[in-house]
Amino acid sequence: MVNLDVEKTLSELNLDEKIALTAGTDFWHTVPIERLNISSVRTSDGPNGVRGTRFFNGVPAACLPCSTALGSTWDVNLVEQIGELLGDEARAKGAHVLLGPTINIQRSPLGGRGFESFSEDGLLSGILAGYYCKGVQSKGVGATLKHFVCNDQEHERMAVDTIVTPRALREIYLLPFQQALRICQTKCFMTAYNKVNGYHVSENGSIIDDILRKEWKWNGLIMSDWQATIPFLRSQLLPNNNHYRFGTYSTSEAINAGLDLEMPGPTRWRGSILSHAVNSRKVAEHVLDERVRNVLKLVNYAEESKIPFNAEEKGLNRPEDQKLLRRAAAESIVLLRNNGNVLPFDKNKSIAIIGPNSKVASYCGGGSAALPAYYAVTPFEGVSKASKAEVSFAQGAYAHQCLPPLGPLLKTVDGDKRGFSFKVYLEPSEERNKDTKAVDELHLISSTGFLADYKNPHLKSDLFYAEMEGVFTPEEDGLYDFGVTVIGTGGLYIDGELVVDNFTKQRQGTAFFGSATVEEYGTKELKAGTPYRVMFKYGSRPTSKLENRGVIDFGPGGFAFGASKRRDLEESIQEAVDLASKVDQVVIVAGLNGEWETEGHDREHMDLPPGSDELISRVLDVNPNAAVIIQSGTPVTMPWIEKVNVLAQAWFGGNELGNGLADVLYGDVNPSGKLSLSFPVRLQDSPSYINFGSERGRVLYGEDVYVGYRYFEKTATRTLFPFGYGLSYTAFDRSDLSLQVDSEKEVLEDGEMVTASLTVTNSGSVAGAETVQLWIQPPKIANIQRPIRELKGFTKVFLQPGEKKKVSISVEKKIATSFWDEIRKSWASESGDYTVLITGTGDEVLSAPLTVEKSRYWLGL
Repeated sequence: MVNLDVEKTLSELNLDEKIALTAGTDFWHTVPIERLNISSVRTSDGPNGVRGTRFFNGVPAACLPCSTALGSTWDVNLVEQIGELLGDEARAKGAHVLLGPTINIQRSPLGGRGFESFSEDGLLSGILAGYYCKGVQSKGVGATLKHFVCNDQEHERMAVDTIVTPRALREIYLLPFQQALRICQTKCFMTAYNKVNGYHVSENGSIIDDILRKEWKWNGLIMSDWQATIPFLRSQLLPNNNHYRFGTYSTSEAINAGLDLEMPGPTRWRGSILSHAVNSRKVAEHVLDERVRNVLKLVNYAEESKIPFNAEEKGLNRPEDQKLLRRAAAESIVLLRNNGNVLPFDKNKSIAIIGPNSKVASYCGGGSAALPAYYAVTPFEGVSKASKAEVSFAQGAYAHQCLPPLGPLLKTVDGDKRGFSFKVYLEPSEERNKDTKAVDELHLISSTGFLADYKNPHLKSDLFYAEMEGVFTPEEDGLYDFGVTVIGTGGLYIDGELVVDNFTKQRQGTAFFGSATVEEYGTKELKAGTPYRVMFKYGSRPTSKLENRGVIDFGPGGFAFGASKRRDLEESIQEAVDLASKVDQVVIVAGLNGEWETEGHDREHMDLPPGSDELISRVLDVNPNAAVIIQSGTPVTMPWIEKVNVLAQAWFGGNELGNGLADVLYGDVNPSGKLSLSFPVRLQDSPSYINFGSERGRVLYGEDVYVGYRYFEKTATRTLFPFGYGLSYTAFDRSDLSLQVDSEKEVLEDGEMVTASLTVTNSGSVAGAETVQLWIQPPKIANIQRPIRELKGFTKVFLQPGEKKKVSISVEKKIATSFWDEIRKSWASESGDYTVLITGTGDEVLSAPLTVEKSRYWLGL
């Protein structure tokens, strides 16, 4: 198909067709207009992998390390390659637009989606996001910067009014979007759910029109955010009785403010309501035309990509992609402590692997960032494969909230495949005879099924019944717990015995976006090596017996069933302690997972799951050189910190997390990660502690510009580990700092660059990468409080032992020295004497003076 002549097409559209184009047709697609050859654009989540268009039984995908992990690489080349991989993955899924990256700010360790964003610092976030988007769009796939702006908590995220000063809005929260656009003009922006200073962002013209379009001269498409993930009351349902709640809240206000596309479809706020608004002149037709024009330009971009419309979804899982993901997992790991150079471990020595995350692949956080991975390598698998000696294991403690999925542990009844059968019937089992045939049969591995997009031509309504069957052969004798969570009804049978009843007793829970029951439990004593027939009977959403049905309605419903051997915590920890006392090399893998860090709700505290701290502490008592590996997307408390000699932050590491961890533990990769966010000692030390979460519908950003390291340095508050910190297996020296200021015709104008040049030397015995960080320390200016220093540039360089390299970091002088002047309503680079600071691995700081001779004030990118 050829590109549309946008203006000609616009003139040929009738009012109804124009209106139709400004909303989605379903969850992932825009509306096509066949009469004028206007195709449907496909979008897909998300920040750390491309899901495709199916929540239920979707095509697996590559899963990247979470964004705080990628942020901790400080590597623009790696992140650009990751973007290229995402572009290829999107093409394989037939997606023209990727709904990522997320570049909100971690103003609190408790933010439920903190793991989805790169950093607490806007410059680091924005630069990495820019290269991420550059990689994605090099493949002809549109990137989407989100969530614009101040979507930094989950608590009442659709209703909360973010009260923020103009200065903090500019210097902290808008900065990553502004910086990203300097590197890559993305095709799309996604508005945040929340309000900013009284107005929902999707209808806040001062932000999405005045700043984004007019001041920054950006000319892409602005779409709303997708579904909410919090329960709400029946009285809050929309007039058309559709149970979904989304990121568009009005008709005229949103159109006039600049929101081009309401997603997902079908429309709730446009359609006949928008037609009435145009006819009554609440929306001028030329304003509607501008919204449609941006949609048509995106359709043209999709046409140019050569990605077929309504394409079949496929997977890639190429060897080169696996290699890249392994590199990303390893390079994101931050070595926080290595007293006595305990690491790297020796592959020829036996090793004990201990802890709740050892045999669990915590490869991503929860919510819309989660997706089925092609595969996921656990830490136990990765270390075992790399080791040349005996490997032993002890559980020690669990980290799950709900029981771990049983599906991956099952075998089909015929024994040929991992997983279980999924058969769908029109009648419940008691009303069927033996000759009744299933109307659908699938093979599944995941025993968590979100059925929002499940369809079958034989089903005329959301009411149906499913039977899922497989064989479970436990590895250990013992009492096993089984659990069932449903939107609908369900029961788990083992060898014909009902073990979990979620048919008759149902209680409202928070799973599946607040729509499901709590997890109901049952137990059964099992013998190791004995095969047990597992049957899960499920009735879809209309069979639910919950009294409160005024929750988000995602079609047919959902189910989850899991299992775990019951362990006495004290006995299990003691087993781990006994094992650790007998071996030289120990690695403890603990942390969080997608249950603890997820879209829809914020964390209640910074602590590890129950039992984890005691496990770590007691193992360290008998083996002080045990390497503690923490997996989380955001900081956790570490009450055992004074005991630990070896500590690393491994994040949610994607498909290759286990192999990447093994590479670092055994020294095949020298760790080079630097923290992308500050780790406070305790929650009370975080700058947003008294101002986090919605309070009667609003949240005050009371820390103002003092977010993250800006606060800790200004108040001299000790951190557990500071922003930008990370160790290496080698040592680096930095020397010979010089500054060069380039100016056209010796006039201080836009584009004047400051280049810091220095020599970096690998003074150790191991090859490795150093991240050089450039900071600006401002002068004292009357009536203006500024942070002690601010990050303004960085670069990463790889060096062999003894090698020296000259490196340079260039920054635009006016940008590097400016703050937001609320009186002038512009950026201000005030005259005065500034200082350039250069840091990296270790405590060494280089400095050089920088003078701004003439004050100047500016707007724009």
